[in-house]
Amino acid sequence: MTMSASGSSPNWRRNQAAVTVATFIGFTGFTLVMPFLPLYLQQLGEHDTAAIAIWSGLSLGVTPLVTAFMTPVWARLADRLGRKAMVGRSLFSFVVIMTLMAWVTHPWQVFALRCIQGVFAGYGPLAMVLAAESAPADEMATAIGWVQTAQRLGPALGPVIGGVLAATVGLRGAFYVSALFYLGAFIFVIVGFHEPPRAERPEANAAPAAPLTWSHFRALPYFMTGMIAVFALQLVDRSFGPVLPLYLGEVGVMDESVPFLTGVIFTLAAAAAAFGNQITGWSLGKLLARQLLPACAAVAGIGAIVFGMGPSVVVMCIAAIPFGVAMGVATTAVYTNVGHRVETAEKALAFSYLQTSYLIGLAVSPVIAGFIGAWSMRAVFFVDAAGLAGLAWFVHHRMTSPETR
Repeated sequence: MTMSASGSSPNWRRNQAAVTVATFIGFTGFTLVMPFLPLYLQQLGEHDTAAIAIWSGLSLGVTPLVTAFMTPVWARLADRLGRKAMVGRSLFSFVVIMTLMAWVTHPWQVFALRCIQGVFAGYGPLAMVLAAESAPADEMATAIGWVQTAQRLGPALGPVIGGVLAATVGLRGAFYVSALFYLGAFIFVIVGFHEPPRAERPEANAAPAAPLTWSHFRALPYFMTGMIAVFALQLVDRSFGPVLPLYLGEVGVMDESVPFLTGVIFTLAAAAAAFGNQITGWSLGKLLARQLLPACAAVAGIGAIVFGMGPSVVVMCIAAIPFGVAMGVATTAVYTNVGHRVETAEKALAFSYLQTSYLIGLAVSPVIAGFIGAWSMRAVFFVDAAGLAGLAWFVHHRMTSPETR
């Protein structure tokens, strides 16, 4: 297989389909089980609510934290061995880890496996790179958009399926099902994606360019604002995981209904966020980024306050929709705003810095939420609302002041 004149693969549509489907399956497989981790820890014999919240937060947060540090290592290997190999390596590691998760007997073993998982994880960003590099230049945004949509829709469907599995085959059995999902994603990438040999890739014969430094990006207008915004949005977006199942029990939901209703709320929020990703372009046509981001933070903050008030599950489900839409629009708007402010040759590295900020937020959020939840489940949502209010003020102040970056 050879590359076309545009630098894209002649099989780019097949490649895009393979990566998109694999991403959807993988993200669905992950959310079959992870939203129910607090309940799984209860089954392992930990009955202290505070300890469950802390173990859940640590276990959910450690994987993206380790991944953030390992990303440069795998990126260098991808340059030598190919990105397809690295995506396949990551997906297959999930097959093994999820299978082992079904055999654990103590909470510390869950944490240990999540640490190991972090070493081999990171297929999500690599999948976007695969899609972008395979597609023609004028189709690149579409290719990336499909992968991002898969990353949202997978978590929208996964918790509902996971809730049904928890009620039928049990949480241990759900981990086996999750492993099978990852095996399917692995097969889709290995069989469906065609990557050219290194010698045929455009970068193989390209003249080396001067390396871009962190100082270069830090000096770009509003780049640091974008990194801080991505981090803050992830702090809020991922804070629900360690506490929501326990919080539902605290507000009066029957134990047997908690897994399913947890899945419903997560699904509504994730589906709404996917919709938000899709309407970001339209939203930016109506409002400037400095107006849109604070507005989204305000809407999401109101949704968090509603959750903290401990209403009925029906009201929580309704609140999850505007909350998810606002978070989806805000996150995509940050990437879009940064993309418009950097040169084409700088986009990949610029987005990698944003991704690092994203992963750190992903890692820290459940840990903080777990410790706050150990004190008060309700407080997690009010802290989220306060953080979003602070983000709205920060973005408005930074992006309307010509002296700030």
